[in-house]
Amino acid sequence: MPPLVVILGPTAVGKTEMALQLAQHLGGEIVSADSRLFYRHMDIGTAKPTMAERAAVPHHLIDVANPDEIWSLARFQNEARHAIREIHARRRLPFLVGGTGQYIRAVTHGWQPPPVEPDLRLRSALERWAAEVGAYGLHERLAALDPIAAEKIDPRNMRRTVRAMEVILTSGHRFSQQRLKAPSPFRILQVGLRRPRPELYARIDRRVSDMIDAGLVEEVRHLLAMGYSPDLPTLTAIGYREIIAYLQERLTLEEAVAQIQRATRVFVRRQANWFKLDDPAIRWFEVGASTLEQVETVIGDWLNFA
Repeated sequence: MPPLVVILGPTAVGKTEMALQLAQHLGGEIVSADSRLFYRHMDIGTAKPTMAERAAVPHHLIDVANPDEIWSLARFQNEARHAIREIHARRRLPFLVGGTGQYIRAVTHGWQPPPVEPDLRLRSALERWAAEVGAYGLHERLAALDPIAAEKIDPRNMRRTVRAMEVILTSGHRFSQQRLKAPSPFRILQVGLRRPRPELYARIDRRVSDMIDAGLVEEVRHLLAMGYSPDLPTLTAIGYREIIAYLQERLTLEEAVAQIQRATRVFVRRQANWFKLDDPAIRWFEVGASTLEQVETVIGDWLNFA
């Protein structure tokens, strides 16, 4: 089977830097598995690779949608597989890189997303219900119907909660039971990057401060000026919702920054539910001075072993 190298790990651990260097050394191309990188005009708040980085190594599934478009898991899976096959056709090595667990799993585990077509009337009704009971209230109702699915979904991610409820109510089956699996069409090596938690948190805090210095407030202001609603799922993501609250004078900038940093730490802890240190399918490396060399050796041995 054709090879696929996956670089995964929590936010701010250093996946982008590692993947760029590996791809340059090994003749690779990068397929993004970060759901926030799909969207145009959202560069700073998503820590999107720079244009110089994308010029150095070909990247795929970045800037492929507008902020008001919704990319389903099934669409990502199809587009990612298509990009990976095209990279293979060029006789180059694909790197699937990101921290969105369900998107990684959709490729590595051969998920077959629920074949339930969107029911816009039901979805609208669920969204009205969510407006009444709140995001956490809706999530509690999902937990009563499907605790396994609820455990995997951030209560603040109302869009995913609504979709899970929509699938359950339409099909009569639990959302968690409908993620069918098929053998992956690729031979996969998963490389996990980790850092001590205090070091990771310090990197998160610096990254958020750097985003502010780089113009995150102006980026969000521009998105709103373009007519994008602050209620869009993309603009309720970490970093954007807090800056919107600042622009609406509901938070000071200092409060917004602190909330982004705190929410990102919580998100990192949730990512650990997807990427477990005891997962035998993942080769974990603590990021340090010699990590690049170690990972490159492992990939080389793995490729030669085939």
